[in-house]
Amino acid sequence: MQVVGGSAAGFYAAAQIARGGKRVRVLESMCELQPAPRTLIVTNHFRSQLGASANDCVLNEIRRFELFTDGRSAQVALAKPDLIIERARLIPSLAREAQQAGARISFDTRFLSLSPNARGLRLEVESGGRQEELHAASVVGADGASSRVARAAGWPAIETVPLVQAIVRLPKDCPPDTTRVWFVPDDTPYFYWLIPESHERGALGIIGEDRRETARCLAAFLEKRGMEPLEWQGARIPVYRRWVPVKRKIGKGNVYLVGDAAGQVKVSTIGGIVTGFRGAQAVAQSILRKGRGGELLALRRELSTHWLLRRTMHHFQQRDYSRLVDLLNASTRETLSEITRDESTRLLWNVLRRQPQLVLLGLRGLLLGRSGSKRSF
Repeated sequence: MQVVGGSAAGFYAAAQIARGGKRVRVLESMCELQPAPRTLIVTNHFRSQLGASANDCVLNEIRRFELFTDGRSAQVALAKPDLIIERARLIPSLAREAQQAGARISFDTRFLSLSPNARGLRLEVESGGRQEELHAASVVGADGASSRVARAAGWPAIETVPLVQAIVRLPKDCPPDTTRVWFVPDDTPYFYWLIPESHERGALGIIGEDRRETARCLAAFLEKRGMEPLEWQGARIPVYRRWVPVKRKIGKGNVYLVGDAAGQVKVSTIGGIVTGFRGAQAVAQSILRKGRGGELLALRRELSTHWLLRRTMHHFQQRDYSRLVDLLNASTRETLSEITRDESTRLLWNVLRRQPQLVLLGLRGLLLGRSGSKRSF
């Protein structure tokens, strides 16, 4: 079994497969494991996925959200705290777990191509500057949104959007256990965020559609609030539009995709750690049990619900966000507190049950998208 890409989902899948008794090798193009730092926010579900090892990469806990738009604001307390994690800590921790489970890691090994052979698959790789040929019954592509494995196996390319964030000194009026979110539709159909990673520092960022315009908007947002960037972080994030089948048959071999390579990202918030782990777990179960488990169906429903939410809100105008904040009554905020965004279907129906007027707002958002908005989704 070959796993291509030392990503979070890749190492998670490798550990699960190795624990199931199969020989696993992770092919990583870097000469050593030095992932680019990026401050991330995940739900508490992350702890149930990783167990005690989750503590190795948790920087801070978030106990409330503050939402802002057009002079309005709303606050949502969390029954279970969100977690601020550091990607540069997470991936080495997952790599250690994979190795402890029995997986091997081959650094300085770049995937080039794959093709069928008599028994399974033949991989061409470049290792230490020399081309080599490897053989495997199955290959797992965990090499990101621009996955070379996916292209080699015939999957279509996945659309991505730019994420840009700056590490800043935490403003004195921002509690270190509070995440702030600003909806500014003139700048982005997504949102700005400020997530504290400590009492002193936080990550202020934005998701956009055009890289240069997104960076310009963030710079203007920082200047308006008198913040200076201490360092910059960025990435291209997959945009989930439809379910990507995670398995393809190539000759007698099987090719699987996990994480960003399969677009397993919550498109409502552009978060992919928890859903990427779920995809990796599902693929591991499929490999070990030689079949299709229920986790893939559950993940598909989850990602589809987030797609519906994004499609609804993607064309919101300022007055729609103002209306949204106004409609967050005590009952609705209680639901948002108790049910995490990694339980989106349950969350959505409970919110709509407690605040039916949100149905009309959602329909308006869908109609805006069909009536000639320049932003497509």
